[in-house]
Amino acid sequence: MEIELSSFFNLTHYEYGEAYFGSHKGMRYRLAREPLKNVFFVKKEDREPATLMATVWPEPYSYANTDKDLMVSEHFDVSQEGFEAAVAWINEQYESRKSEWTN
Repeated sequence: MEIELSSFFNLTHYEYGEAYFGSHKGMRYRLAREPLKNVFFVKKEDREPATLMATVWPEPYSYANTDKDLMVSEHFDVSQEGFEAAVAWINEQYESRKSEWTN
């Protein structure tokens, strides 16, 4: 069973400068705008360049309490296509590294 796109906040939410955190069978993950900054009320043409950054790491610790060397991240466009690609990447990380998550 994979992580569904509908379990994440919608794309607009990330413009408020908030990250989404989740876990799936031993793997933790985070999706956030990078840089993490509230730009919702800033005109699109006045915004700094940004990406959606997806990060995965093994349980049990939170993002803030996990050694950064245990984390893997990838950047995606801030668009619906980038959002969908980020969720697909998180699912691919789970499937391709399943033994890491179940230890």
